[in-house]
Amino acid sequence: MSDKTKVNDIDRSLYDQKNEDKYRFKSHKGLTPSVIKEISKEKNEPAWMTEFRLKSLKIYQEKSVPDWGADISDLDMDNIITYVRPDADLQNDWNQVPEDIKNTFDALGIPEAEKESLAGVGAQYDSEVVYHNLKQELVEQGVIYMDMENAVKEHEDIVKEHFMKLITPNDHKFSALHGAVWSGGSFVYVPAGIDVDIPLQSYFRQNAPGSGQFEHTLIILEDGAKAHFIEGCSAPKYSVNNLHAGAVELFINKGAQLRYSTIENWSRNMYNLNTKRALVAEDGVIEWVSGSFGSKVSMLYPMSILKGTRARAEFTGITFAAEGQYLDTGAQVIHAAPDTTSTVNSRSISKDGGYAYYRGLLKATKEAHGAKASVSCESLMLDNQSKSDTLPIMKLETDDIDIGHEAKVGRISEEAIFYLMSRGISEEEAKAMIVRGFVEPIASELPLEYAVELNNLINLELEGTIG
Repeated sequence: MSDKTKVNDIDRSLYDQKNEDKYRFKSHKGLTPSVIKEISKEKNEPAWMTEFRLKSLKIYQEKSVPDWGADISDLDMDNIITYVRPDADLQNDWNQVPEDIKNTFDALGIPEAEKESLAGVGAQYDSEVVYHNLKQELVEQGVIYMDMENAVKEHEDIVKEHFMKLITPNDHKFSALHGAVWSGGSFVYVPAGIDVDIPLQSYFRQNAPGSGQFEHTLIILEDGAKAHFIEGCSAPKYSVNNLHAGAVELFINKGAQLRYSTIENWSRNMYNLNTKRALVAEDGVIEWVSGSFGSKVSMLYPMSILKGTRARAEFTGITFAAEGQYLDTGAQVIHAAPDTTSTVNSRSISKDGGYAYYRGLLKATKEAHGAKASVSCESLMLDNQSKSDTLPIMKLETDDIDIGHEAKVGRISEEAIFYLMSRGISEEEAKAMIVRGFVEPIASELPLEYAVELNNLINLELEGTIG
């Protein structure tokens, strides 16, 4: 491969900082009813949640590992620690968070982001949320933003009505696993007509080696409500496999609008097997903005179920797969009502033998008369060793629908590098311009101003070193 077209990895040194593995409680490895009961007891949960966990465990044990997509045969659940309670209590004063944990989030720019541009922020460290805060004016408007553990107890009726109703333990093996061992995550409830015009952000940091993180995010927007939720994730690199199998359930009621932005920057020993779904009512809107950068393996396909007339979904995603990474990502949209619309815009970059795979599903039911859908996926391979594939699946049960699809796969061009250099631009900047130009339509949708991490990742610091 020509040096002119070589692009280095982003610098991961910031995210690879490790803290001493200090904890108050750590579950035994593996998955047994006694481990599940132990987790539930440690959380002091209501009986219905303990029962739900045990039923989910039974389903997990009966289901087989998916035989499509990425190879996850190296993931040994018998050696994954499913629950790690950090040596910290939940705080709403940042200064009260233990120094080592606070320093980690400080380095990632989270508290500064809160001061500058966030209405509320939650910080999860390993299996538990260690900090949560919401601006007082939103509290007075009836907005609820808190950790899931306390939501189960303080808002039990709302949680019980919605918890794992969109993503059920029966969906696949890892949703069943999530139902059994979930821990942490955020609960958001926005009353009818309330506009949360400054974003909320939850940040998930996994520190313990050989562990799993299984946070559950539940967001409910009542009629006409609006909100923007940002989710950030990272972990340091270890020589043992870690697992992330969280779940995100979004309920967007009549005329409500939610933007859900995610930056996933897991380390190269992480199996990222997350599940995300949104249910959108009449005139409701879901906007997904997704960046997938880290992890050894990702299998992630956010789903939008458009169940109400004129419901709308937009998905904007960027994936960067480098050496040793298999990132199998995409989006799913179910048009289940008349005059619904959806737009999927996905871009991927692969280098040094990385594999970027777009896997999408677009389904229109018999009820989806007058629906409109557009899917665009583009891939840029930066060398001859990298791979990129697209698998856009369409299931149409009505002809009364307007669908457009396009896919492009290309390489970084030596001619383009040469042309830019002939105009006085350095080789490094020429490469950066081409890659940034490719991702710009996606990057412009991402909330860059809210955290240092987002800037570092999306601007793709092309002259970084391998982390």
